[in-house]
Amino acid sequence: MLFDLRSRGRRRTVQVLYLGLAILIGGGLILFGVGTGSGGGGLLNGLTGSGTNSGQTQAISQAAKSALKQVKLHPNYPVAWSNLEQAYWEAAHQSSDYDSTTGGYTTTGRKYLADATGAWQRYLGLTKSPNADAAILAAEAYASLAQYRQEASSWQYVIQTNPSSAKGYECLAFSAYAAKETRLASLAAAQALRRAPKLEKLQLTSALKSAKTQPQYAQEC
Repeated sequence: MLFDLRSRGRRRTVQVLYLGLAILIGGGLILFGVGTGSGGGGLLNGLTGSGTNSGQTQAISQAAKSALKQVKLHPNYPVAWSNLEQAYWEAAHQSSDYDSTTGGYTTTGRKYLADATGAWQRYLGLTKSPNADAAILAAEAYASLAQYRQEASSWQYVIQTNPSSAKGYECLAFSAYAAKETRLASLAAAQALRRAPKLEKLQLTSALKSAKTQPQYAQEC
């Protein structure tokens, strides 16, 4: 289960298309508590803020309404949970909760990320063939939350889509090293080096060595 990722900086380049997820669900819409381990509104707990840009708020409102409606009406429909994962991911990257310069999140932003991983776990339980984009979002959310074991697991689903990808194995190795899963990291590192372009092997070798003691490599994937 190993795969092709997009790019190491994807987390920093995701476009924030939807800003006001909480507005539509503030009236008490309740879903199944998923992923965060807390009681109450489950995945909806994170959607309590409001956007400041009316255009962005309107855009997010439509996406949130659609995703939440799908999950409520079709709780066993994988794509509904995948859409909800993406909605939470995008909420985490709104300007008020994410610093694109430092890559840091506010408490609310981190809550959105946790809710995104909760939706991912629900989605994962409903499909045998996870979508690579959903897996990448999950991996990057876990990385931002410093949950490296879960990040490594998500990268494995990404690599499954394209086992020839050097980049996929590279990020699996980085996250596995951060999770102290040395054997998995070593196997992934070997596969990454085998697939890397000749001119990049030296630099990758150095990065893999540093990743053994520096978790930030996993966070930058």
